[in-house]
Amino acid sequence: MLSLFKFIFKLKGWKLYLPTPKEAYNAIVVAAPHTSNWDFVYALTALKQLGVNPRFTIKKEFNRFPFGKMITNMGALWIDRSPKEGQTERKSMTQVMAELFSEAEAPLSMLVTPEGTRSPSPKWKTGFYYAALEAKVPICMAFMDYKTRTTGIAQCFMPSGNIEEDMKIIMDFYRDKEGKYKDNFVLDERFS
Repeated sequence: MLSLFKFIFKLKGWKLYLPTPKEAYNAIVVAAPHTSNWDFVYALTALKQLGVNPRFTIKKEFNRFPFGKMITNMGALWIDRSPKEGQTERKSMTQVMAELFSEAEAPLSMLVTPEGTRSPSPKWKTGFYYAALEAKVPICMAFMDYKTRTTGIAQCFMPSGNIEEDMKIIMDFYRDKEGKYKDNFVLDERFS
């Protein structure tokens, strides 16, 4: 599958942004703009070529025939938020994401799309921020810039706990990036 993705990547004229920050190999990796299903293909392909082993979270309910094994091979981390024995409440997605880092046997690069949709989203999901804070891992910014056909990871930072200031760093980074469908990529209005 990766060979096919690499072929499409090259055929479409994409270039890799280098060098990859060393922090990206154990981090929450924000991927934006996210305006097309192709963004996922390009992001996975680019990160694999850069030596980053991207993983992504997905509900356990999707882990079934015929696509479960294929999605697992692409890097899925199956999420089960149902209460465990003796618990009364489900864990939040933020808690589950942070726990994945503490349970990981090897460095973990968790790919997230905080826009949450391929449509314009003026309020990004911020759970990734709190998960990085709780797991004590950096946030890295991956991008797919259709204007320059360049993709990679360009910047990483440790979250400070001041979400307003830290999200401004993220918004400033993505300000000049262009999605496949330009009008569908908007920065979070709360922080831009």
